[in-house]
Amino acid sequence: MSDDVGARLRALRSLRGISQRELAKRCGVTHSSLSLIEQGKVSPSVSSLKKILDAIPISVGDFFTMDLESRDQVFYSADELTDIGSGDVIYKLVGANRASRALSFMIETYPAGSDTGREMIAHQGEEAGVVLEGEIEITIGAETRVLGPGEAYYFDTNVPHRFRNPSKVACRLVSCCTPAKTF
Repeated sequence: MSDDVGARLRALRSLRGISQRELAKRCGVTHSSLSLIEQGKVSPSVSSLKKILDAIPISVGDFFTMDLESRDQVFYSADELTDIGSGDVIYKLVGANRASRALSFMIETYPAGSDTGREMIAHQGEEAGVVLEGEIEITIGAETRVLGPGEAYYFDTNVPHRFRNPSKVACRLVSCCTPAKTF
């Protein structure tokens, strides 16, 4: 087996969003053995490699011919989301490391009493979101509304807007906007 088996396996596992522990559990190989393979310290037998790849699933042939280098990351764990917020507001951006993004997709957290600032914001594009927990007051132009869990918004971001959490509990929402912002 070539020396890059471990690196290829680690890249494929990450691309598929599978943890080492999960893959070890799926294929019946110990976590430590899988770790040693990925580090290149142990070379797996063909049968062991097939057993591991069957759990992903991918064929041995596809494993060695698949282009793993040129692909953007597809899955992200919670700790891989980049916080691009400022002040009290937290903006966890999904896909910050992608070579090119057509949109910004975020999980936003507004602690009690926080806001995007006194000044209204305006920029080119569109924005949409849905409230997961808590409440958020959104002002878009001359309209203001407080949204709760399950409620959503969609607007042209050329219109001045502002977000504020007037409640005593944090608000979490998921949003996306175009074009992708460069932070």
